[in-house]
Amino acid sequence: MDMDIQFKPSQPHWYERYVQPCVAELLGSTLFIFMGCLSVVEDAEGTGRLQPALAHGLALGLTIAVLGGISGGHFNPAVSLSMWLVGGLNITMLIPYWVSQLCGGTIGASLAKAVATSERYVNASGGAFSGITADEQIPSVLVGEIVMTTFLILVACMGTVNGKTKTPLAPFCIGFTVTVDILVGGGVSGACMNPARAFGPALVANYWDYHWVYWVGPMVAALLVGVLVRLLIGDRTTRLLLK
Repeated sequence: MDMDIQFKPSQPHWYERYVQPCVAELLGSTLFIFMGCLSVVEDAEGTGRLQPALAHGLALGLTIAVLGGISGGHFNPAVSLSMWLVGGLNITMLIPYWVSQLCGGTIGASLAKAVATSERYVNASGGAFSGITADEQIPSVLVGEIVMTTFLILVACMGTVNGKTKTPLAPFCIGFTVTVDILVGGGVSGACMNPARAFGPALVANYWDYHWVYWVGPMVAALLVGVLVRLLIGDRTTRLLLK
């Protein structure tokens, strides 16, 4: 027997490479958006932003901690876009991730509708984002979404992809960021930061007023973070210039 034969580690099964991550994104998005929608619906009487902020942040941190090892724990199309830009996601998985996240958002919003009381569900527009009442508010809402989502995605990319700043505490850092963003910016734009979080409740409640803002803001933020990490603050492996 030739002792010089080099044994290569077996490649992951195709299911674990392509299907299981999408299942994890679907499940994680469902759980996160169910918890988020229900927290808004149950807070329909307006007791403050603390309940939705804690519910969104804790739910996201926990789902990332549990499922992040399978899919990366994005649960957000804007995060997936930025992760692809900084080298944390293969391009072949970007569209499947988006589909999984949007389907998960729809399922989560549907489950929230199924368990919430009808009156509170209607009062809260099913957890859909309904803070814009006039065109004059669009600039401030759009800027708020861009800045808050930039903060969220920057924490996600630097905490999970960038070699110098990776940390096992990333899931909880990301969850804390969502909590802070909602506490600070919930009154400005609703602090969506996630097109899947906007899409699911809008579809289930059939509430589409100014819906585009909650896609444009987070996606612009994803592009901005991709440029920042790739050109300025990433490590040598991630940065494209001045290596």
